[in-house]
Amino acid sequence: MAQSQVCVTVRATTTDQLRQRRDAAVEADLVELRVDGVEDLDVSGVLKGRSKPAIVTCRTVQDGGSFDGGEEAQRRIIAEALKCGAEYVDIEWNGSPDPRITKHGSRIVLSSHDFSGRPSDLADRYSAMRATGVAVVKLAVKAKSLMDLVPLADLGCRAKRDGEQVVIIGMGGPGVASRILADRFGACWSYAGDAAPGQVDPDRLIREFRFRELSDSTEVYGVLGNPVMHSLSPAMHNAGFRAISKDAVYLPLEAADVDDFFSFADAFRISGVSVTAPFKEEVHSRVRESDPIGKRIGAVNTLQRVQNNWRAMNCDVDGFLEPLLSRFTIDGWRATVIGAGGAAKAASVGLVESGVLTKICARRQEKAEEAARVSGATVGVFPVEPNSWDLLVNATPVGMTPQVNESPLPASSLDGRLVYDLVYNPSRTLLLKEAAKRGCRTLGGLEMLVAQAKRQFEWWTGVQVPNSVFETAAKNGLTSTVE
Repeated sequence: MAQSQVCVTVRATTTDQLRQRRDAAVEADLVELRVDGVEDLDVSGVLKGRSKPAIVTCRTVQDGGSFDGGEEAQRRIIAEALKCGAEYVDIEWNGSPDPRITKHGSRIVLSSHDFSGRPSDLADRYSAMRATGVAVVKLAVKAKSLMDLVPLADLGCRAKRDGEQVVIIGMGGPGVASRILADRFGACWSYAGDAAPGQVDPDRLIREFRFRELSDSTEVYGVLGNPVMHSLSPAMHNAGFRAISKDAVYLPLEAADVDDFFSFADAFRISGVSVTAPFKEEVHSRVRESDPIGKRIGAVNTLQRVQNNWRAMNCDVDGFLEPLLSRFTIDGWRATVIGAGGAAKAASVGLVESGVLTKICARRQEKAEEAARVSGATVGVFPVEPNSWDLLVNATPVGMTPQVNESPLPASSLDGRLVYDLVYNPSRTLLLKEAAKRGCRTLGGLEMLVAQAKRQFEWWTGVQVPNSVFETAAKNGLTSTVE
């Protein structure tokens, strides 16, 4: 069976710019030319001199695109693209016969987009579209959960087995797996770019996720969370798999809830996952086997499949302590941990066991008391009192991308020695910037993330990789995001 190809979607506001971006897509197998946003559109010019097969798409505002020039103008653009030799044109399915399909079916991608969710009549819609005789049927639906992808994969693979060309996509964060594992969804190609929710950058798709090397035998790992698209874990673990030549890929897995994840993981035989907010505690309650730290804290950050069961562990404590103790001597210090979730429990356990007098402060008093019982810390008041700490640990997601202008404390409260923010994206949070201005030393969450990733990777694979593999991948991942 032929492997899925890479179709790079390019958009621009001028014909020249669209041509330049078309020609810059050197690693594409084919290019989708989105002409619906081009102000000085010259269809012939857009297609002239191309080195890759092209799909010309002029999507209306109603169908999720930018074109607002009316139906007749849109039809003229598509007709000109066919006349000028475009390998494919994209036409939106409206449920009724279209004479262009009869005449040019072998060059038509017939699309149906549903931005509200996965329609109940998806199979019937596909059958009706396939019956028109077009070259490729494309179904793109908004995925609200990971399990929304399972019927999409079933439909796509059945079509592929029947020798039909199809592209079936789950849009949005939960749908990313359908783009990276396109071959398992029966897709003849995967769209890469930034034109639709959940699309993956072409370079990232090809290099980080090693799209062209994936097969049915490739092991699948991932990071479980919600939100999770900001995560640097895919960059690190995929770099690790590449370094040891392991046939595996690591994906962002944005689940609706824990049930959604476990059902999806069974359907796609996920081998292992990193677990992040908000699922660390609930996942722990669902697994039979956990390490002592996971049992004590009541939260885990790593899962591994063992036949049909899962085993879990928590490397948050070691990951938290490694960068802290390698740089600072904290004997005799007073620490305040903000937050009361799994990360806060891990941080407070590590600090108490390191001999640090530790308080936990959280908006919800009962949660702070629970975390304190687990770790042996005491409970402090929230907001944090002035002159009450030497080390401040932010174990909440406040300040994480995209809410980069938020901080868990006002600048006036930052009067201790060291602020350790477990948020890693952005690398310099508002909390850290304000702490530095107030004379505090600072430590970001990236080093903790790297330390955790190394332990997770070794637990899954039994192989250690050099620190630089994860550090370089994480830093490169951060520089490619907008802080």
